[in-house]
Amino acid sequence: MIEILQYGFMQRAFVAGIMVAVTCPLIGIFIVLKRLSMIGDTLSHASLAGIAAGMLFGFYPFWGALLFSVIAALAIEKLRKSFVGYGELSNSIVLSTGIGLAVLFIGLAKGYNADLMGYLFGSIAAVSLQDIYVMLFLSLIIIISVIILYHKLFYIAFDEEGAQVSGISASFLNVYITMLTSFTIVVSMRIVGVFMVSSLLVLPVATAIQVGKGFKNSLFLSIIFALVSVICGLLLSYYLDIASGGAIVLLSVLMLVIVLIYNMAKKSL
Repeated sequence: MIEILQYGFMQRAFVAGIMVAVTCPLIGIFIVLKRLSMIGDTLSHASLAGIAAGMLFGFYPFWGALLFSVIAALAIEKLRKSFVGYGELSNSIVLSTGIGLAVLFIGLAKGYNADLMGYLFGSIAAVSLQDIYVMLFLSLIIIISVIILYHKLFYIAFDEEGAQVSGISASFLNVYITMLTSFTIVVSMRIVGVFMVSSLLVLPVATAIQVGKGFKNSLFLSIIFALVSVICGLLLSYYLDIASGGAIVLLSVLMLVIVLIYNMAKKSL
């Protein structure tokens, strides 16, 4: 463990991984409680279009991912109001648009390259110092926002109509939490990969809900589960030379399965 920290790329990978492990459950618990688990997939595909655009037109892919995911977040909320009673359509429409644009831009860029593969599946060697600065900036926005808006976000997660009646602007907070989700996607994509980042938004939270007692306890446990899966996943990625995203997500799945089996065994006794 100590010897691998002698390498600069592993130091950057662990710093980035810790930011990912904190921000994903912090936002994930609210989107899970609001029954919006699929929004991560939608925004991640929109960010892929931004990454591909950055590679095609020659600008920093992180900015492309951030721009496209924020636009997608706003579009989801706008479409949700247009399709009253069919809100899930907004995710499908935006996801389809994101995939279409990503395929178009990748085709125009004449196919895949190693850097794009790092964004798709996560890569510990690909995290640059510039990536760390952008991730740190976005992570601070996410953490500070949740701290300031904690009680309001908690309220709309459990009782949106009651929050609206009490004077809380549920529509604004819905847009804002979707925006924060897009920031979280961008923070996570270098370590986990675009295709699997939505899993880290949901899996640690799902595991924590199975064993947590109360909201705060579940939030704390979800961060712990995420930290364990990210740190162990990065170590496996280094020693086995495998994609960090796959290792992290499979460890998250394994922890969830273990907890589910434990709960079933406890009930049967």
